Amino acid sequence: MLSLVTKDFAVITADVDERAAEIKMEEEGTPALKVSEHLAEIKAKAVFDSLSDEEKENSIVIGADTSVILGDVIYGKPEDREDAIRMLSSMCGKEHVVATGVALFAGSKKQVFTEETRVEFYQLDEFQKRLISDYCDSGSPYDKAGSYGIQDMGALLIKRIGGDYSNVVGLPVARLARELANLL
Repeated sequence: MLSLVTKDFAVITADVDERAAEIKMEEEGTPALKVSEHLAEIKAKAVFDSLSDEEKENSIVIGADTSVILGDVIYGKPEDREDAIRMLSSMCGKEHVVATGVALFAGSKKQVFTEETRVEFYQLDEFQKRLISDYCDSGSPYDKAGSYGIQDMGALLIKRIGGDYSNVVGLPVARLARELANLL
């Protein structure tokens, strides 16, 4: 997805204990819609801090984190099939928010933002239950926040979205391009 914004990039994984950071934010009462933004900033800062001074001056570090939020509850990656079915079923007939926090570090400049997309699942009828079961059998839900991906069979669960499709995939590329242009 990032290649839509730039062809010149490298992926560097941040050495951050995201779960510990989430627990700390939960204890501090951080609103669910801000958790991804804080995680993105922590990850981007960890990578930025690992760079040499010259690399810091000549690089842009982008950190991102996506959360699926129903009400004020963050749905992370499911623990198992039962958990995936519980999450997916609980979102049926309701609207939830997919929030992607993005942090940009460029030299002495920093920009942090959250993009929100509203997603509504179909009602939990027999067809939807079968789709959920088949989707869980595919193995796809187990590495995804909220147990679904809009870019795969999870799309069949969705009645409508309001906002940026690429944000639901995991990176709001249109907004990212604009924020980068403003930062530089």
